[in-house]
Amino acid sequence: MIVRDSDSDLLTPTGPMRTYVYEPGAGRPDRRFPGLLLYSEIFQQTAPIRRLAVQFAGHGFLVMVPEIFHEHEPPGTVLGYDDEGKAKGNRYKTATALASYDADARAVLDALQTHPSCSGRLGSVGFCIGGHLAFRAALDPRVLAACCFYGTDLHSGTLGAGKDADTLRRAAEIRGELRMIWGRQDPHTPWEGRVVIHEALERAGGRYTWHELEAEHAFLRDEGPRHDPAAARLGIALALELFQRVLG
Repeated sequence: MIVRDSDSDLLTPTGPMRTYVYEPGAGRPDRRFPGLLLYSEIFQQTAPIRRLAVQFAGHGFLVMVPEIFHEHEPPGTVLGYDDEGKAKGNRYKTATALASYDADARAVLDALQTHPSCSGRLGSVGFCIGGHLAFRAALDPRVLAACCFYGTDLHSGTLGAGKDADTLRRAAEIRGELRMIWGRQDPHTPWEGRVVIHEALERAGGRYTWHELEAEHAFLRDEGPRHDPAAARLGIALALELFQRVLG
């Protein structure tokens, strides 16, 4: 599908949040599409994240990508894939209150739900910190499906101010279906951490599938040495299967 992109500054309790919108089926006002809240890595909307958003939109989803650190950086900021960018992103992820992350998620879900091209059926997807935030967004009952790629800080709870995120402890609140996708060579969520997450999901008793690929952290990022095209293709196929089946 042809994808039209735009941006919008959504209102949040901590100020305007630049949000990038990818709308499929340009010129087809009769069509309605499921909505996807897509969370970036700590670097915000880089070129690889934009390409992933366009890919999902091209498969028939209305995609919105918020700037997760909007209260710390001006609109349009992209952090570099370098030591300075990593340092800023890691600093911001624990300087942002969990309540702010949750309010931001509600703002995007509201915007998706009321968008004239949206069918009203919503999902979330994310990468790295975005995988954690996509999981956390699923605490909202409007999220019917969430696909979490190598979500960081889930097992340790070290997200947000105070580094005491309750995300995993609240897994039983999730009513939608989860799909967890990992790289087995990911040092950010090693085997021991994945065991903690897997056991928590089993105790929660919700619907989920679990996939571990022979890949490193950030294997979907199509820049840099860790990109694995074969694993990326499989990961996207798994995400699309979930969203097409659950969201329509």
